[in-house]
Amino acid sequence: MPSLFGILETVLYVEAFEHACPFYEQVLGLNSIYRDPRLCAYDVGHRGVLLLFLRGHSLQTVHLPGGTIPPHDGHGPVHVAFSIAAEERQAWESRLDEAGVTIEGRTHWPRGGDSIYFRDPDGHLLELATPGLWPGY
Repeated sequence: MPSLFGILETVLYVEAFEHACPFYEQVLGLNSIYRDPRLCAYDVGHRGVLLLFLRGHSLQTVHLPGGTIPPHDGHGPVHVAFSIAAEERQAWESRLDEAGVTIEGRTHWPRGGDSIYFRDPDGHLLELATPGLWPGY
């Protein structure tokens, strides 16, 4: 069987870029690598890309010079976990507090990792997780 290398893109659907983009850029420190009227792409640690699509703006097939992208969309709060270094967990908690972001939960995992849970402006549940949450990570 052929192998998968990892997850390249993670997608969240948002109501408005003017609320979502400043959160991901200013609070989480992500750098935009592409932007157009329907999506904004962010580099996540040079290991993946977070795509923010305007909800309802990807319901038609997109025609590009190299091919097509089928319609897609999503509703409701979803969950995304970002990996962080264990020694930066407290710094992240401080950064979230300074930005006025409420931490909704904390978990210490049996393998030794820790997670912090909070929400973005669209209500998506975000997690910052230290190594140990999953085997090998």
